[in-house]
Amino acid sequence: MKRRILILASSFLSLTVFSQTGFNGLNMNMGNIYMMSDAKTRSISPENFTGEKGKGGMATEGTGKNASRDLGKGWKVSPSVVIKAHTTFNVAEITGPGSIQHIWMTPTGNWRYSILRFYWDDETKPSVEVPVGDFFGMGWGKFSHLNSLAVNVNPGSGFNCYWPMPFRRKCRITMENINNEDMVLYYQVDYTLTDVPKDAAYFHAQFRRVNPLPYKKDFVIVDSIVGKGQYVGTYMAYGSHNNGWWGEGEIKFFMDGDTDYPTINGTGTEDYFNGAYDFDTRKKNAAGVDEVNYTEYSTPYVGLHQVIKGDGHYEIAQRFGMYRWHIMDPIRFEKNLKVTIQALGWRHDGRYLPLQDDIATTAFWYQSEPHNSFPKLTDKDHLEVN
Repeated sequence: MKRRILILASSFLSLTVFSQTGFNGLNMNMGNIYMMSDAKTRSISPENFTGEKGKGGMATEGTGKNASRDLGKGWKVSPSVVIKAHTTFNVAEITGPGSIQHIWMTPTGNWRYSILRFYWDDETKPSVEVPVGDFFGMGWGKFSHLNSLAVNVNPGSGFNCYWPMPFRRKCRITMENINNEDMVLYYQVDYTLTDVPKDAAYFHAQFRRVNPLPYKKDFVIVDSIVGKGQYVGTYMAYGSHNNGWWGEGEIKFFMDGDTDYPTINGTGTEDYFNGAYDFDTRKKNAAGVDEVNYTEYSTPYVGLHQVIKGDGHYEIAQRFGMYRWHIMDPIRFEKNLKVTIQALGWRHDGRYLPLQDDIATTAFWYQSEPHNSFPKLTDKDHLEVN
């Protein structure tokens, strides 16, 4: 009987995973990777700008032309593109139905000054508008290994996204270089052409930054979501302006008409990112004395993957990168959603201290279209990490 229960449980898990994340080859996993499908696999890169079948590696011009001059066509003639200062490049334009399955890229230059935008079907307002560094959990412009299900960042700057992104008629992805200098972009967009179910929602991501946060004001992660869908993740780049602990602030999810008080109320910043007690493991040093240290971690769903410590000279600020993916526990909403988080530390007498820190977040969610217009992205000076 015990063995039968285990078999049934395993079968149920596989069925549940398949029914939730796999339809006609749109998104595979270890539970359904063996299933056949009529979906067509395609990929866009500088070696095949359109993703057209049988058209890869045909370039005769490109950033690798000089290096391949003795080899010719088919030998890495066009591995990357140059995006001129103050111009926008079309990374991908796809006619559906289908779904983005994976994006890899490695951008040069300032990662806050390269703006990713995604447009679904025929919309003119982007559903994704985020600096490329923040989209991939690198908001401080410095590499840190991130190892999760939805996003990987690998040495030395290999940005990977695995959020599934279905679309019905069209997908367009652009990169705007707002910097005063040209940049180089290597990229690959892997997608599938396949039928998309009626109940499949569209992927969205929105960036916000406030520096400094006004005294006794909550930081708004997102407040313009109207429609039905599910909130699936938060990336936060947190810069501390004070000494002491900074992570007592609570996250709040106001959904479906909530006004003064939310339906979901967290208990602290490190709690939301699934850590505890200041992210401190209090390791003992060689003398057997506890050392107080932030402890980085990167797991499939949550992480404090980046801790930047002050150097005691010009780079004096402490900065942190954290992510929380609601893959197994999406925050579902029927009509609208607003998400806020507090910046809160301690006074010396044991009272909470509202902080005025540098906070930038990227919110990730799926929803039905149409979506509300995003707030205007802050200008270059206010995006800058300094």
